[in-house]
Amino acid sequence: MALKDLISIYDLSVSDVTRIFTLSQEVKADPKRFAHSLDGRSVVLIFEKPSLRTRVTFDLGVQSMGGCAVYLDQRGERLGERESVKDFALNLERWVDCIVVRTFSHEAIIEMAAYASIPVINGLSDLSHPCQALADYFTLTEKVGPNLSGFHIAYVGDGNNTCHSLILCAAKVGAHITVASPKGYEPNPQIVKLARRDARRTGAKIEIVNDPVEGVRGADAVYTDVWASMGWEAETERRREIFSSYRVTRKLMSHAKKGAFFMHCLPAHRGDEVDPDVIDSNYSIVFDQAENRLHTQKAIMLLLMLGDNAGE
Repeated sequence: MALKDLISIYDLSVSDVTRIFTLSQEVKADPKRFAHSLDGRSVVLIFEKPSLRTRVTFDLGVQSMGGCAVYLDQRGERLGERESVKDFALNLERWVDCIVVRTFSHEAIIEMAAYASIPVINGLSDLSHPCQALADYFTLTEKVGPNLSGFHIAYVGDGNNTCHSLILCAAKVGAHITVASPKGYEPNPQIVKLARRDARRTGAKIEIVNDPVEGVRGADAVYTDVWASMGWEAETERRREIFSSYRVTRKLMSHAKKGAFFMHCLPAHRGDEVDPDVIDSNYSIVFDQAENRLHTQKAIMLLLMLGDNAGE
C-alpha cells in the first residue's frame, strides 16, 4: 500500500482493499509461511477502552509472525492528559515499528499519525473501526466469492463507528448498504457524503432509512451492533426504549433474502439489539467475523511495515 497509516477506510484505494483481502487469505491459509515475517520488529498497543478481540488478535498476530507486542493500558488516563500526543509519538517511534491505538478521540489517532514516522493503525475510535469492517467484508468474500459488487448488506441500529466503516468499505467494494436507524441516530452525514463520492466510481449504493423493515428488505446480510457504544453507557436505558423496534429478530430477518447471513461485531447483548435465536442460529457468522480479525490485521501490519515485501 502507498499509505503509511490505516486511519480510515476512506483513505484506502480499491486496490488497497483488494490487496488486504488477498493477503488475509494467504495468511489464513498458510500461517507458517509468515512465521518470521516480523522478526525483530515490535508493535505497541495503546488502549483507552476495554477489548477482547482487538487486543488478543493484534497481540497474537504480531507474535505469530515473530514480532513483539507491548500493551499500554491507558484506560485510566486519556492520551494527551499526562503527556502530549506529539511527545507520545516522538518517543514511541524511537522504540517500536508500529503503533496501534484504540481510543475515544479520533483526533488523537490523526495527531499520533501526523507526528510518528512509523505506521499508526486505528484499532477503534469514536468515529470509525476500520479493522472490524475490513474483517467483515473479507468474511463475506469467503462466503460468496471475491466479487462483492451488488451484494446487499443491511445495517440496523445506531449509526456508530462500526457503521461508518461498513459504509466506507461498501463504497470501496461496490456493495449495496442500507442503514436503518432511528431519527437522530443516523450515521455521520460527512461519512455518508465521502462514501457516496467513492460509490460513483465503484457502482456501490448507499441508502439511509429509518424503517428497519425497509432497511433489511431483500438484504443478503443483516448486521447490527450494540445500541450504546463505549462512552455512551449512561444512555443505555434511554436507548433501549428508542431502539426497541430495531432489535434483529427472526421476524425482521424474514424480510431479508432467504439464507441471509446475520452479522455482529461483538460483544453482543442478547435480548437487546439481537434475539438469541438469531445470533446463535446456523446463519449467524459472527464468530467467523471474530476469527478473521486476526488474519486481516496480520495482513494490514505486514503491508504497512513491509510494503511490497509483505507477501514474501
